[in-house]
Amino acid sequence: MNVMADTLVNLLLERAQESPDARSYTFLAGGKESESLTFTQLHRRARAIGARLQKLGAKGERALLLYPSGTEYIAAFYGCLSAGSVAVPGYPPRVNHNLKRLESILNDARPIAALTTEAIYKQLRGRFEESPALARLHWVFTDQVPDEEADAWIDPNATADTLAFLQYTSASTSAPKGVMVNHGNILHNQMLMKEAVQHDRNTVVVSWLPLFHDMGLISVVLASLYNGVPCYLVAPVDFLKKPQLWLDAISRYGGTFSGAPDFGYQLCIERITAEERANLDLSTWRVAFNGSEPVRADTLRRFSEAFAPCGLRRGAMFPCYGLAENTLFATGRFHDEPTSFSRGSLELGHPMPARGAQSTQLVSCGGALLDTRVVIADPASRGRCGEREIGEIWLASPSVAQGYWGQPETTEHTFRARLTDNDGPFMRTGDLGFLHKGELFVTGRIKDLIIMRGRHIASQDIEQTVEG
Repeated sequence: MNVMADTLVNLLLERAQESPDARSYTFLAGGKESESLTFTQLHRRARAIGARLQKLGAKGERALLLYPSGTEYIAAFYGCLSAGSVAVPGYPPRVNHNLKRLESILNDARPIAALTTEAIYKQLRGRFEESPALARLHWVFTDQVPDEEADAWIDPNATADTLAFLQYTSASTSAPKGVMVNHGNILHNQMLMKEAVQHDRNTVVVSWLPLFHDMGLISVVLASLYNGVPCYLVAPVDFLKKPQLWLDAISRYGGTFSGAPDFGYQLCIERITAEERANLDLSTWRVAFNGSEPVRADTLRRFSEAFAPCGLRRGAMFPCYGLAENTLFATGRFHDEPTSFSRGSLELGHPMPARGAQSTQLVSCGGALLDTRVVIADPASRGRCGEREIGEIWLASPSVAQGYWGQPETTEHTFRARLTDNDGPFMRTGDLGFLHKGELFVTGRIKDLIIMRGRHIASQDIEQTVEG
């Protein structure tokens, strides 16, 4: 289906008009269908929730989402956009876990409302004493909002430049930062993904990825809406307990597009038995994307070999590179064979193709697509790096987000970078990599790099050696 809409609000309306009775999202609990929404039902639910937020005066304000995986979260996300509010995806803190990350997001985003279910609210209410910021919020139990409230909805007149949501970074090395993503960023990023993987009206999406995370939200939830295709969701906790449920869902529903970080594929290799594999039909699985973590050539090979007898087609593996600051997707390509480089040349920052005991295999994440630009820059001098010269990955694209919420100086440094020849602006990713024959190879994070006697050693290489 073609996309004419300039916002997700208008896109949801288009899908409801074009395919009113088609399934949009179906949630599986323990492998069985438990919740499902047609595009018409989703559209009405979103307007009802949006109308409730508009009554609270939430247009232009932030609204925190605290849900377990399920269709209620999806309806609430679209409800925020329908209200003209800025969604702040989050997840309910687990029992006996501290509220540090949630408190950090609350203090930064300063939402006026929190959307959740009545059951989750009852769990959180007992923790209000340790988090006064939680107690001050207007709480909306979306599972108690009747569809009839949709009749009071008012068009927020959103545009491509309207802020849609704040995607908080994982904060592994610093406090989480809210990446400001507008409607135009999302729609452009969906166009990039469609170009890369060739989504069409026969696409069927299956996923276990957490919905509050950008990989699950954008590559799964929003991609399903953008392409007007059905999406089947497995709870992340169900997948972790029993990885077979993910591949069972692909087999049962004829999934064509599904993926995970590298560890998800490793879990399947290690924990799905030969007897369980015998019942799988993965012949429809056309795009098996692998991102969010370093993509290991060994994982791609082992997974392909393990599930080839189940019909998994050769070349279905799709390594990709992305980050929240670029909305999500930056580059990707269907995998054929990894490229071998000498270890010594990688440590010296000038990778050279090589074979033998002193080489290591790296996976290409593809080249720039459409109007995206990828350059490699010296992070200190801002000079342009040459072919097969390791430096910082810089991106220029309409997918690049608007900056970090409430952090103008950090935004200027990260999102407005220019090369010494004044080419730009570019977004600095903080990731290291190099270009080889026009394709991107990611080698690590700048903050994780260990420099010893002139050798540049990525921490992930040490971790993989120790693990081996």
